[in-house]
Amino acid sequence: MTTPERTWRKSSHSDDGNCVEVALADDAVLTRDSKEPDGLMLRFDPHRWRSFVEDICDGGFQRPDTPE
Repeated sequence: MTTPERTWRKSSHSDDGNCVEVALADDAVLTRDSKEPDGLMLRFDPHRWRSFVEDICDGGFQRPDTPE
């Protein structure tokens, strides 16, 4: 069985190689470490991924030492 070719994307703000890459599959959002493209992937339900990204954009994951 062959693995389908995927288009992996990372943030345009990424410049030091410590990145998370994201790809879309038929029924999931996949993530991987850009330094280990042949390593493990995490698979997320698209609705949960969207909620996660919206929470980040809304400031829902501030570091404790980051002023609001």
